Amino acid sequence: MSTPQVAVPSVTGVDVTLHIAGPGRRSFAFVADWHIRLLLALTWFVLGTLAMFGSLTFGAGDGTGPFWIVWLPAVVIYFLYHPILEVAMHGRTPGKRIAGVRIVTRTGDIPGVGALLLRNVFRLIDSMPFAYLVGLATVMFTDQHVRIGDLAAGTLLIIDDADADAFSRWSTNSASTLAPQAADLVHELLDRWPTLNDDSRARIARTLIARIDPGASVAELEALDGVALEARLRALQAGRAA
Repeated sequence: MSTPQVAVPSVTGVDVTLHIAGPGRRSFAFVADWHIRLLLALTWFVLGTLAMFGSLTFGAGDGTGPFWIVWLPAVVIYFLYHPILEVAMHGRTPGKRIAGVRIVTRTGDIPGVGALLLRNVFRLIDSMPFAYLVGLATVMFTDQHVRIGDLAAGTLLIIDDADADAFSRWSTNSASTLAPQAADLVHELLDRWPTLNDDSRARIARTLIARIDPGASVAELEALDGVALEARLRALQAGRAA
């Protein structure tokens, strides 16, 4: 069975193909994340209990203050693991990195905070009635292997490991925070850089940088010459602040 794909347009005029993760890879990522968040929550609980009470038992006269200091962070770690890390890691989690997948929008960009949070709110429905049966069913029977949270947030889970043709160059650079589509466009433009005339490469570079770097102003980009634009693109490719 072939991997589902979706093509999105690029500023260079060449469509970029997103390779969508299937149920098996999604499940592997979820199981890996479940083990990681459970281990983190249990580690906090055990160390916190030992630090506050000197043992793994609670005495009747210990009060509720120390009890909540131990329990509340453990609960937060377990239940807010996905939304916090997906926002902080730009659509990834440790489990997703292990599985070689990443969350993107339907245009191949990094999802915003609102989309990632909405996607996680719908975990409540996807997890019903137990063991994520609703989410697994929608992943298996939708063309793009999306769960209800993805439908609500307008997101896709795509393959971004070294075996994915469109993203092999990007995925080997783990420091990059660019979305797969943006990373592939930067690489393509830098590959074509020597063959383009000065006006064409400057125009395309300014358009691309403005799209993928919200901190870049039009006036700032217009002041950059070809050498500076190339350096800016390479800094974005390497995941460094320009």
